Amino acid sequence: KSIERHIEMTVNTVVKKALGVKSMVVNSMELTETAKGESKLIVHARPHKNKQCRCPYCDNGKRLPVYDSSHDLSHWRALDFGGLLVEIESESPRVTCPVHGVVTAAVPWAFPGSRFTKDFDLTVAWMAKYLNKSAVSSYMRISWETVGRCVSRTRKYLEPDTSSRLDGLKRIGIDETSYSKGHKYITTVVNHDTNTVVWVAEGHGKAVLESFFRQLTQEQRDAIEVVSGDGARWITDCVDEYCVNACRCTDPFHVVEWATQALDELRKEAWRDANSELKALKKEIKRGRGRPAENDEASKILSSARERAREIKNSRYALGKAPENLTENQEVKLAMIQANDSRLYRAYLLKESLRQLLKIKDPIRAEAELKRWLSWAQRCRISTFVELGRKIKRHKEFIMNFIRTGISNARVEANNNKISLLIHRSFGFRNLSNLVDLIMLVCSKIVIPLPNRVQTAE
Repeated sequence: KSIERHIEMTVNTVVKKALGVKSMVVNSMELTETAKGESKLIVHARPHKNKQCRCPYCDNGKRLPVYDSSHDLSHWRALDFGGLLVEIESESPRVTCPVHGVVTAAVPWAFPGSRFTKDFDLTVAWMAKYLNKSAVSSYMRISWETVGRCVSRTRKYLEPDTSSRLDGLKRIGIDETSYSKGHKYITTVVNHDTNTVVWVAEGHGKAVLESFFRQLTQEQRDAIEVVSGDGARWITDCVDEYCVNACRCTDPFHVVEWATQALDELRKEAWRDANSELKALKKEIKRGRGRPAENDEASKILSSARERAREIKNSRYALGKAPENLTENQEVKLAMIQANDSRLYRAYLLKESLRQLLKIKDPIRAEAELKRWLSWAQRCRISTFVELGRKIKRHKEFIMNFIRTGISNARVEANNNKISLLIHRSFGFRNLSNLVDLIMLVCSKIVIPLPNRVQTAE
């Protein structure tokens, strides 16, 4: 009997170690099969005496009076043992909490409201950081909706109060990113000093961003020194209203993007003109049957016009790239534009000149170069760049603030890329709350602990 008792104690200890649960008493174990024919180990257990009848939401650890008990036992799914399904089975009475009312008593192996063990929830959340939901749900044998709930519980466990991220903000970046079809956006605020997302909300615009600033105390708002973002008016309005001490910076990437868009509009216009010219030549030049003769001048003119229209149409990437990044084929296209369309080539030089001056570190020199560029844009007689010049003139002070501080939206864009990858990998999110929780886990310094591992930074 002593040997049997020792074996039983050893098995119970191994099972508790494997489950990663303390303060649990294993009563017995049972090996069964599911309806699908999968083997399943049911561990009949109960919380240790000093962990029974506790409120799952209170931290005081007080024992509470039992409200009622169900005849049915509750089950919690645990991590598999070498492919063997594992469940913990236990009584689950309800208790009366003076703060939260009648609630189901806490168990040491699961988060409040969860039907999975803590290690199971944490493992699912860790996998969701790196794999798509379908792969996680297939491997863990759960639905993809459950993956989202596991992520939310993990985030609440590891960071119960996300408002702590709002402490000590000095330099922040603001941007919006699309999370679904139909112009559905989320607005993110990034702490430049920690490179972490500190706030996420659905939608974009002044009303959305105001809700962020209203969460801050007056002292926290006054402590913000730099706010970076694109040229959106709603960001500027919020900064002017809530962060009077902050320096507003316009991101250089977006400034160059404005110039690239203006250049592309001109390229489309040039292509339409070249295509119209080609159509007019086709009507004017009547070709006979068969291949044209080698010395047929009309055919050469038509071929040259066709080639010019094609090169302009396909020159978008050649015009958008920096000269040092052009391929040999793109260099040929650019040379053709230089030779045949001086207006489009001047616009390209304007774009490149703007890109180069935004790299200047000396504010005095940069301001002088920007003044020269604005004068050039105003005199260039290219409508899209004349309008661009007016726009940049309106944002001149914010652009100069970027050059003085060196703060761009690069960190914000990097986090937006992470978010886009999460959305793409998960084939979209129906539940925005789950997406926000995953963003707060991925775009932060939070380390999700895995069972029986020494916790290290990821």
